[in-house]
Amino acid sequence: MKSFPKPLTAEEEKYYLQKMQTGDKEAADILIERNQRLVAHIAKKYYGENRDHEDLISIGTIGLIKAVRTYQPEKGNRLVTYASKCIENELLMMLRGEKKRSRDVYLEEPIGTDREGNNINLIDVIETEEMQALEQLELVEDIERMKEYVKQELTPREREVLVRRFGLEEQKPMTQIQLAKKLGISRSYVSRIEKGALMKLKKAFDNTYKK
Repeated sequence: MKSFPKPLTAEEEKYYLQKMQTGDKEAADILIERNQRLVAHIAKKYYGENRDHEDLISIGTIGLIKAVRTYQPEKGNRLVTYASKCIENELLMMLRGEKKRSRDVYLEEPIGTDREGNNINLIDVIETEEMQALEQLELVEDIERMKEYVKQELTPREREVLVRRFGLEEQKPMTQIQLAKKLGISRSYVSRIEKGALMKLKKAFDNTYKK
C-alpha cells in the first residue's frame, strides 16, 4: 500500500504558508506533498469496482493544488479544513461527470417489450422531475396510450424530440448530444424541450386516471 508523508503540524503549516506567500514555490510543493494523506483519506469514500484508486487520488490532488493556490489564512480556517472541501468538490465533480457520460447508456437499456415485440428502453433518468414524468410510461400497458398522447398533446418540435430520443415510431433512439447536432440546437435546449414534453405527457396521464 502506498505510504504518504506525515501531515504538517500547525506550526509547520504556518511556516510554509508564509514562505509560499513570498513566492517560494518549494514551500507550495511541500504543502501539497504533506497533505497527500488527506487526499487518500477523502478518496476512500469514492472507491468502487469501476474506479481506479490512483485515478481518484490524482483527481483529489487537483483539488488540493487548487486549495493551496487559493487559500486565504486571514479567513481563520486551517489549510487542512479548506483543502478538505476543495478535494471533496473535485471528486464530486468527477462523479457528476460519470453520471452524465453513463446517462445515455441507461436510457437505451432495454427493460422489456411491448405487444408488438418492440424493445421498451429504460428511460428513467437521473433528474427527479423526469422520473416522476415517466412513472406511468414505464407500464407496458400504457405504451399505446402514450403514443396517442405524443400525437395529441405535444407541439411538432416536442414530438420530434421525444420520438427521436426514445426511439418511438420505429426510430432509432438518439442521445441528447446526437439529437442536438441533428436539429442544430444546443444540448441544454434539447433537455428543456424533452423535460417539458414529458411533463405534458405526465399531466395527460394524470387526467386520464382521474376520470
